[in-house]
Amino acid sequence: MTTCVFVQIRCTPGRTYKVAEDIVLREMHSELYSTSGEWDLLMKLYIPADADVGKYINEHLLDIPGIERSLTTLTFNAF
Repeated sequence: MTTCVFVQIRCTPGRTYKVAEDIVLREMHSELYSTSGEWDLLMKLYIPADADVGKYINEHLLDIPGIERSLTTLTFNAF
């Protein structure tokens, strides 16, 4: 079983495409979108159920150069 999360990513100006390329190369995402507004990228990923969400994201995503900030939204099976 896995935990589905959405991560919004703000990149250093001019680095969005490079950050997106680095995410794709890590093959950790389910879906990755470029977005308008306050955030540059929106990523959907599935984290192993036994993994700590914060630690997993810190170790697998936030060490990519060019990421300034992220916002993680957890999902719950409500329906």
